[in-house]
Amino acid sequence: MAALEPLRDFIVEAKSNTYVGGGGRRSSSRPGSHGYERDRWRYLDSYFGGTDFAGQETVWHDDKPHWAMNYFGRIIRPELIDGEKAGLVIKAALQAMYREKRHFLGGTEFRHAHGYYIDNSRGDTAHFSGHEVIFVDGEEAYELDYRGGMIKP
Repeated sequence: MAALEPLRDFIVEAKSNTYVGGGGRRSSSRPGSHGYERDRWRYLDSYFGGTDFAGQETVWHDDKPHWAMNYFGRIIRPELIDGEKAGLVIKAALQAMYREKRHFLGGTEFRHAHGYYIDNSRGDTAHFSGHEVIFVDGEEAYELDYRGGMIKP
């Protein structure tokens, strides 16, 4: 497990400095991507869509793909939450999780003025799957599923 710590730490750092941290978009073969680099590590989050969206996060080490995660999310109840408010809830919840847990996988609940965020996952950095939701007035208004892990040649 100790060998996964540098990877996990880089993933948390990269996520904190891109979408969640308001990092700028970067040139890519996938327009709209967020990226981050440090030393021999490189991270790219390719995001497509709006209120219904999909994406893939990939980490390279020494220019070799090392880890990836795919996700799909959507607004279920647009009368309760819109994409902008959902984004505010998600960013605040993830910032708190990265800061407090120094990890990027679930087990997190977060209260926000625009909704109640819950993220549950199983597994670890090497192989995982999870589901995040936002409840508004007790109703599920947003959902996202994700899964990923190590890439082996």
